[in-house]
Amino acid sequence: MGKNDEKKAPPPAISNRKARFNYQIFDTMEAGIVLLGPEVKSLRAGKASLQDSFARVENGEVFLYHMNITPYSYAHHLDLNPDRTRKLLLHRSQINKLTGRVQEKGYTLVPLEIFFNPKGIAKVNLAVAKGKGGPDKRESIKKRDLEREARREGF
Repeated sequence: MGKNDEKKAPPPAISNRKARFNYQIFDTMEAGIVLLGPEVKSLRAGKASLQDSFARVENGEVFLYHMNITPYSYAHHLDLNPDRTRKLLLHRSQINKLTGRVQEKGYTLVPLEIFFNPKGIAKVNLAVAKGKGGPDKRESIKKRDLEREARREGF
């Protein structure tokens, strides 16, 4: 058994914790993401944020906006913008499906999390979502509080 045969634990997933609170999720799909080497190293270290990020379909391609990846400290040869637009990799049929859903009023594409698959490739969970209004958020808070109290009484 060689050194490369040992399995490493996958790096932690970067998640958009507010997305499920601020949006009503309808459909999710997994997409690849185009990254440069130092960006992958920063992602593996967990130095990224999906807060306020969104995706948009433009000219038959899907792009991810406002995802912040902190520059890798040891990569001095590349000066990358941490908030640059990144291309998402999807099949044509998936892009067409997303385009149809997003053209409906009020729907948007929101990244839920970034993770590494078992092969070590960075992937994004992309959701078709609709923004919640004030009353919807209050209902989410009530539901969460009731579930929390039920768990407390159960133990």
